[in-house]
Amino acid sequence: MAVLVPALARLVWWKALRSAGWWRQVRGCAALNVTVLVIGLLVMGRDGAMATYAGLVLASALTVWWTGLR
Repeated sequence: MAVLVPALARLVWWKALRSAGWWRQVRGCAALNVTVLVIGLLVMGRDGAMATYAGLVLASALTVWWTGLR
């Protein structure tokens, strides 16, 4: 997901994301996604909860927005 979201965002917003570094977005997404997974595992007590997956999508989208679209 850390590679997929920045890559797909560049297909849609290629002009706006031209100046944003792709590796910077991938690293940010990966770091935030690991954090969300660990928190989801600690809170839910198991892996695979839909709330954790929703958190992953939100974290990835916020990272792309924060590093390139704001």
